[in-house]
Amino acid sequence: MDLLVVGGGPAGLATALHAARAGLEVAVWEQRAGTVDKACGEGLMPGAVAALAALGVHPPGRDLRGITYVSGPRRVGADFRAGPGRGVRRTVLHAALREAVLAAGVRVEQRTVRRVEQDEGGVVIDGTRAGHLAAADGLHSPIRRSLGLHRPRRAHRRHGLRRHYVSAPWSDRVEVHWARDAEAYVTPVSDDLVGVAVLTTGRGPYDDQLAAFPELRERLAGAVAAGPVRGAGPFRQDTHARTAGRVLLVGDAAGYVDALTGEGIALALAQASAAVRAVVDNDPAAYEREWRLLTRRHRWLTQALLGVTRIPSVRSALVPAAQRLPGLFSATVDALARPAGT
Repeated sequence: MDLLVVGGGPAGLATALHAARAGLEVAVWEQRAGTVDKACGEGLMPGAVAALAALGVHPPGRDLRGITYVSGPRRVGADFRAGPGRGVRRTVLHAALREAVLAAGVRVEQRTVRRVEQDEGGVVIDGTRAGHLAAADGLHSPIRRSLGLHRPRRAHRRHGLRRHYVSAPWSDRVEVHWARDAEAYVTPVSDDLVGVAVLTTGRGPYDDQLAAFPELRERLAGAVAAGPVRGAGPFRQDTHARTAGRVLLVGDAAGYVDALTGEGIALALAQASAAVRAVVDNDPAAYEREWRLLTRRHRWLTQALLGVTRIPSVRSALVPAAQRLPGLFSATVDALARPAGT
């Protein structure tokens, strides 16, 4: 085949869909069966909504008008200038992409990769030969590590925990609640369900982490928890490169800074398109160059926000400063909403 995609999450499925539409023979291997859930904020930025629509994928959810920052009684909000985002359950997004991939005639198999070898003419994955391999196998990508592309780093270790609550959404924006060592992201995902994800440097049960947000906890006091708590992390994952011969890393497998800015899906979709262009041109090195351009704004902005918010005095002043400088806050939200690479 022309391309084997390992990893059947949004990044891998989008890669396969782009490949099929480019006329490539492509298959997807995913070790987990059925629709896969994951701990994430579940808010799609307008750029991600547009990228999915271009693929003919329209997952149902709740339109999101913008972002609101909250710190105690203080709050400041800004609307997306590029149109609405969308709150979408991760399982709903996965199912919509999987349906589109199967409709395009792509084989999706439940398989685990054990060995990757390559030569000048292609890649051999557990005895199956392909022209190229797209590794979209997640934040802790085994393929990235097996190829020596993982770069160990002693970093500020942050994790995420997410739970859903049966509740009518009380806002049409994503709310980001700020506490001393954590943020809580409230995302409406349907007419009667909200997701609450906590990003933190602390370790401990979800309810203990939510205690850092007394106003939010009070609002959720009468709501029924829906489903289990899911976790993810540590977020920071560095790579030496995004390509090794004919192998291309896509999505979280290509490296990750933090979930702070909520651009994960938008970046994965942009990388999927870029990876397929490189495969069509038989030029994996072009993907490395384009990856840097696509992710540059995200990497700079996320690293800057993480850096300043590690300083307690700056962190506590963030929302008051955004209130005093609404134009700057609005411009930042607009930058997050734009398609990757623009």
